[in-house]
Parts: sequence; structure tokens; C-alpha cells
Amino acid sequence: MTTPTTAQLRKGVVEYCVLGVLQKGPTYGWLLSEQLVARGLIGSIGTLYPLLSRLRERGLIAAGEGPGPDSTRPRKYFSLTDAGGEELRLFREQWDPFVAAVTELTARADPESALFDQEGPTHDRL
Repeated sequence: MTTPTTAQLRKGVVEYCVLGVLQKGPTYGWLLSEQLVARGLIGSIGTLYPLLSRLRERGLIAAGEGPGPDSTRPRKYFSLTDAGGEELRLFREQWDPFVAAVTELTARADPESALFDQEGPTHDRL
């Protein structure tokens, strides 16, 4: 079941996850969706194609046709552009500090490190 919190978290990172998958090499939509669905990042392939269109419009990915894995019909393959690689690099620079800050602020309460005590804010701990 998807909670509102999970949905908001997905929205913030799924584009970068797509860029991360495509940095490993071109892939076609169905295979890309399987990887994202398996990790709970999208609900279905139906949500992937609008996302891919937005990434293409922004110049972060490119699309082209290539042979399918079963060679019966061509498939549309998606690949990372130089701009997409740069966008992914910038995301990575910000991701670790972001995760650390969120983890710190949302960690379970530790009475020893509380910013507030019974008398009010503990300013020297700020």
C-alpha cells in the first residue's frame, strides 16, 4: 500500500532513479519500468511514460529505436544525455547531505540530546 508519505518521497527522487538506471546504458521502457516497480518507485508502467516524456523535453534523456531482446520487433530505447549525466551528478552531490540532515532531524528522540528541557529551549545546544 502506498501512503501519502511514500508517494511524496517517490515524486522527489524517481526522475533521478531513472537517470541512474540509464547511466548504465540504454534500455527500453518495459525493462526500465520493471526495475522501478520492483523497488517500489513507481506503481506501474503507465506512470513511467509521462515521466520519460518530461525528461526528454528537458533534454536529460534521448530516445531511439533498436532491436528488441526477442528480435521480433523494434523497441524504443532511452539513453542518458550529457545534460542528464550532469543533472545526476548534481543530484548526487546534494543527496548524501540531504539524507543525513533528514535522518538527523527525524531520528527517534534521545532525551540526552533534546533541544528543549523542562525549563524551555536549551539555547546553548542549538
